[in-house]
Amino acid sequence: MPDDHAADPASPAYTPLPDPPVRVSLRFEDWLTVLSLGALACITMANVVVRYLTDESFAWTEEISIFLLVVLTMSAGSSAFVRRLHIRIELLADGGSPARQRRFALLTDSICLLFFAGLTIMLGRMALDEFNWGDTSPAIGVPTWWYSMWLPILAAIITLRLAGMLHRTWGASR
Repeated sequence: MPDDHAADPASPAYTPLPDPPVRVSLRFEDWLTVLSLGALACITMANVVVRYLTDESFAWTEEISIFLLVVLTMSAGSSAFVRRLHIRIELLADGGSPARQRRFALLTDSICLLFFAGLTIMLGRMALDEFNWGDTSPAIGVPTWWYSMWLPILAAIITLRLAGMLHRTWGASR
């Protein structure tokens, strides 16, 4: 019977899997994730305290929180792709022969790469449109492109990570 505590992070026997070999370290995405989550927690906590004490809330916290949540999602998603930690159907992803697993990885990595390449282009166009139109945010009144200009950059990072994964998978076992 397998050890049920081997995959439990609270178990003393838990050892995380090592990061896959990558040219560019995953530290950038990891630190961006940690900093975004920390800032999000601090802003939310400050708003809760102010709301509790004054029955008013900071108007800017919602805009900043949404932006930080998107940054958090995309940065954590980038490292999760490389570490293959996304939700998946393990019977399909890990089942069958190694050749079948490789073909399935090539297919899924290719589909994800195409999606994020398209998303990078669309988000870039959206940020450019917001810059050209001069849209401003409702609560703070700052240009919305200040928020949206980071989205195509983060999507491009995910696209590059997926391209690296596809390249490593393609080169493996050839």
